[in-house]
Amino acid sequence: MIRIAPVVFLSILQAQAPAFRADLEAGRYLKVLAESERRLREHPDEALAWAAKSQALSSLLRFGEALSAAERAVSLKPDLADALLARGLARAGEAIKQRDFGALRSALGAMDDLRAATVADPTLAPAWTSLGLAYEMLPGLLGGSTRKAIQCADRLRAIAPARGDLLQALILLEENQWREAESWFGRALAKAPQDPEVVGQWLDALDRKPAKRALGEAGKNARLLAEATRLLPGVRTHARGVVAVSDAYLHAGQPETAWKVIQEHLGQVDAPSLLRLQLGKVAAASGLHRPEGLLALDQVLREPLEGGSGGYPSAWWRKGQILLGLGHREEAQHAAQEALKLDPRHRGARELMELLKRA
Repeated sequence: MIRIAPVVFLSILQAQAPAFRADLEAGRYLKVLAESERRLREHPDEALAWAAKSQALSSLLRFGEALSAAERAVSLKPDLADALLARGLARAGEAIKQRDFGALRSALGAMDDLRAATVADPTLAPAWTSLGLAYEMLPGLLGGSTRKAIQCADRLRAIAPARGDLLQALILLEENQWREAESWFGRALAKAPQDPEVVGQWLDALDRKPAKRALGEAGKNARLLAEATRLLPGVRTHARGVVAVSDAYLHAGQPETAWKVIQEHLGQVDAPSLLRLQLGKVAAASGLHRPEGLLALDQVLREPLEGGSGGYPSAWWRKGQILLGLGHREEAQHAAQEALKLDPRHRGARELMELLKRA
């Protein structure tokens, strides 16, 4: 590594921010975690590296560690937008994970941090996305507001047009305004057909209640299949995009195609661990290829798993589902218990334990 004087190093930290931001935006969380930890070994007081580490940890669902890293970043540089965003994301993650009255303080703190991040750096696109979704999802008593959420979409559109359109679509979807949401999804896709986040959110939206009410079950399935086929070429090297397409086939009643898509792209994507986790999901949900699904999940559990997924708790849960389907009750129970050790509130694992008790 090239070494430079501390004063020069500090002066270019903000210029280096886009390097971490680009990898975080692309979902390369394991890379960000490794790189931030490497930089912190050499520069323990680098606020930007602490902030990047925190965001990577949040993607891995390690919210307690993420919050500690974010607090360190904020203490070192209170006005660093990346640090404020990191703390907001960690607090939001804790609130979602707690799912009780104790989550209230975390949710309010997250809102404060996200607002502060947009003030500190109005060009920080993920802060506008997170703040807009927070405004839409939180009740009015906690500061929620669809009007403010739309304003966030407008601000985001000025710096990241496709993501601004996507945020507006997601807000309208939450408001059950399917036709309006569909139009904004179309604008986002026209601008960024290769963006796995845009593709993934659109395919997910097609499987949600507003779309089902508007299109009917058969219409929804037909649209999912058509869109999955149309969009796959653009995201074929992006694990999250390929997983979204596989999910579309699975939810439209074509599990064999969902499996095939993953198998065909396993050697082409940027995060193969996510595709192996998806193989386990397809096998668990459909009953197809169970032995191969188990092998894929065992590999997931042995190796680093990219963030932005259900993480190791989901891998154990899916493994338990497959084992139960194969008639291995004790092994299935062990898998469910392992999932609950990692996430005591994991809904799927808790339901699996209840099913095992009744069986």
